[in-house]
Amino acid sequence: MNWIEVNGTSLRWEESGEGPTTLVLIHEMGGTLDSWDRTLGALNNSRRVLRYDTRGAGLSEKIGGSVTWDQMADDVAGLLDATGHTEKVALAGIAVGGAIAAHFAVRYPHRAAALVLHGPAMGVGDDRRQATLDRAASVEAGGMRSVVETSLAASYPPVVRLDDAVFAQFRARWLANDPQSFAAINRMLARENIEHELPRIACPALFTAGRHDSLRPPAVIQPMSERVHGAQFLELNTGHFASVQTPGLMGQAIHYFLHALGY
Repeated sequence: MNWIEVNGTSLRWEESGEGPTTLVLIHEMGGTLDSWDRTLGALNNSRRVLRYDTRGAGLSEKIGGSVTWDQMADDVAGLLDATGHTEKVALAGIAVGGAIAAHFAVRYPHRAAALVLHGPAMGVGDDRRQATLDRAASVEAGGMRSVVETSLAASYPPVVRLDDAVFAQFRARWLANDPQSFAAINRMLARENIEHELPRIACPALFTAGRHDSLRPPAVIQPMSERVHGAQFLELNTGHFASVQTPGLMGQAIHYFLHALGY
């Protein structure tokens, strides 16, 4: 394991693979860099793959107060600088990780070569804002167990629990999240919806959505993809946490899109 201090926070990170290009993987809210473990075989045998625990997640430094999208994107830039990556990179992200990747591409257009965004969570609409704030308050008051059943019923439904052992490990890892950090990210989603930035994405982009994702279904994600010039959309037979639930499918979608771009 590696840790590095950038942009005012400490991040756990890992790099694997060899090749002329670099792919940055950004996990979902409540996840860690381990969420990508079973996708690596499809991704890092022809390119370098850099993944990390986002601010507040896994073994990275926890969030003491609030957090912003700018900080999350700047963490990526700081990590790239500190690890010697001055070239353009491709980025792939799940849910909030997808939104971080998209915001990075808008904030640092000269550094983003391509995007793969699965169910990007760019914020919440007015109809979900109060529920998101309530969720943050519940987690702070009662810990992750206070919301685990309702959260995983929507994001990891039985139809995509293809391996009981994988689900059990994911659930245990999810429960180990820091409640204060998890609440801070929920409040970031409620405070600032960055969906309006989509037309500013200038690099090639693939949007994917899970057929069994009730949080960010294809009916929500496909219209988002249409706001990005030249973007592609692909519906996958998966759920919200595609890198965990169907790692082969997610890994192939990322690899073939990037390979077609020569990346």
